[in-house]
Amino acid sequence: MKHPQNLFLIGPMGAGKSAVGRQLARMLHLSFVDSDDEIESRTGVDISFIFEKEGEDGFRKREAKAIDDLSAMEGIILATGGGAVVDPQNRSHLGARGFVVYLYTTVEQQLARTQRGRERPLLENGDREQILNDLMAIRDPLYREIADLTVETDGRKVKAVANEILERL
Repeated sequence: MKHPQNLFLIGPMGAGKSAVGRQLARMLHLSFVDSDDEIESRTGVDISFIFEKEGEDGFRKREAKAIDDLSAMEGIILATGGGAVVDPQNRSHLGARGFVVYLYTTVEQQLARTQRGRERPLLENGDREQILNDLMAIRDPLYREIADLTVETDGRKVKAVANEILERL
């Protein structure tokens, strides 16, 4: 099977980027990397702590460095943070260095999927649904701008999404 050298997964929080990325990595025998996990590994603290101490701007600077480094690697599946596309340099690196898959999910599905699990600093203060709607209004056009492929994930199992991506490559 032919496949791109790198696959970069973009999309909002709760779209399934990490889960689908891990599945694709197993199926394609490639390395999986999550940019948020990489930032936590580099700093020794979790994303929420970085947001608390450095604010979103401080986190985005760290994220840009990680995206630059990771997207320059070869033979990886990279799951990015939901806001990585806000930075024009990140969009440029991702679009130029690999095949970009936008995992699209509705705000309703994001609400359901983000109720448990990982800390979500952007959802900690305020109406979660309104925050997700506001983020989607800003980010959806940016995801679409660099996506080579868009796959809907609402109500779907990880393996089904991964299989669709492989079929459409």
